[in-house]
Amino acid sequence: MNAPSPTGVPERLTALVQALRSHGIRIGTGETVDAGQAIEALGLSDRERVREGLAAALLHSEGQRPVFDPVFDLYFPRGVGAPDAPDGAGREFDRDELRDRLTAALAANDRALLAQLAAEAVDGMGGYGTRPGADGSGGSGGSGGSEGSSGSDGWSSHQTLQRLRPETLLARVLAAIRAGSADSGFTDRIEADEIRRRIEDFRTLVGGEARRRVAERRGADQIARRAIAPTADRVDFLIAGRAQLDELRRTVQPLARKLATRLAARRRRAARGRIDLRRTLRGSLSTGGVPMRPVLRRRRPVRPELVLLCDVSGSVAGFANFTMLLVQALHDQFSKVRVFAFVNRVDEVTDLIARGSADPEGLSGRIVSAAAVTRYHGGSDYGTSLGEFAECHTRVITPRSTVFILGDARTNMSDPNVHALRDIASRARRVYWLNPERRALWQTGDSVAGTYAELVEMYECRNARQLSALIGRLLPV
Repeated sequence: MNAPSPTGVPERLTALVQALRSHGIRIGTGETVDAGQAIEALGLSDRERVREGLAAALLHSEGQRPVFDPVFDLYFPRGVGAPDAPDGAGREFDRDELRDRLTAALAANDRALLAQLAAEAVDGMGGYGTRPGADGSGGSGGSGGSEGSSGSDGWSSHQTLQRLRPETLLARVLAAIRAGSADSGFTDRIEADEIRRRIEDFRTLVGGEARRRVAERRGADQIARRAIAPTADRVDFLIAGRAQLDELRRTVQPLARKLATRLAARRRRAARGRIDLRRTLRGSLSTGGVPMRPVLRRRRPVRPELVLLCDVSGSVAGFANFTMLLVQALHDQFSKVRVFAFVNRVDEVTDLIARGSADPEGLSGRIVSAAAVTRYHGGSDYGTSLGEFAECHTRVITPRSTVFILGDARTNMSDPNVHALRDIASRARRVYWLNPERRALWQTGDSVAGTYAELVEMYECRNARQLSALIGRLLPV
């Protein structure tokens, strides 16, 4: 049985915070108290002002807004749509009249009216399933009014948008704007782009309204967990879209600064060294054998070397590119950084990464076009690539080197060449393998992850959050 939606403001705020925490947004008790004080100061009369106040109190970055906004809509919804509509309102719904009103609202960029029209559209065209009013039994009243108003079993934003088709209103909205102003001050192209943005915002409003209505029936907590897209740093690299990868690239520099601070602290602690037992006991003779002043063996500060060996084939290119950019941003922490890329042959791309940090979006294309990483076909061949690296590039590996191998270990049924990996591991200080696939998929199909994991330490690294934790823990000091 689903838990009821929270009713009081404190309960709604607490549920909101818990839902945001479930999506990986760290919110402390102090921030929650600040959010409560913000609501007390702002009041509830202006919902958008409450939204911005809570966002300022609870969030740490603008990148968390795509999660916060739909969760806020679930726990602090606006008034329900069409609560006083008569039973059977779906049969009387006038789609053309709504499209006319939507055209005017888009032309005027009236956010309040657009939100109202989104609610009316979902109420009139988004319901599916049984409609009690249709068989003469009457509407069900239900709490919140949204279920009783349409008598539907559920609501679909996709169905609403398919029937309303707001994207076809572009020409009508442009005509309405030009009719109201002889000189709009926009070029045609800029004007059209602005209207497309408004239409996309309206589509988002429709999605939020449908989600809110489903939440009233199934419980807001369940919808907040399952129907809200995670932040970019929690999306699996293998399924991340273009927009999410772009968002990750923008986080490289802030993440690098955070990791550099963490590494510097680890290096300071490590530089203290271990206790020199002999010198400590000798010094304790002056205090009657009590070691009042421990003597430490000071470590010589030597910056380690880092070698990256990255699969840049299509399936894992996003993961490899983000990691390469992150390591490039951390290059000051190491005495030497060398980066090698491969698909079915290996080539060094250290210089390409350094130049590509200014234009990270096209990095993958530059590597494939400028480096010799493919031979005959575009499928990954780990055995051949590891063999070529062991034969031609092991001179870059020294006893001070830590090697990171990035890839899913899927060989396309070719020879895994474990001898080459064993040779690389024997020359390096440490070898770590970061695999973007779920551990449950290792050694399935053409994966030889389990075989490689017997030779080197392999870690599941599916998203940026896991990557930053692993980099901070595994990078040598």
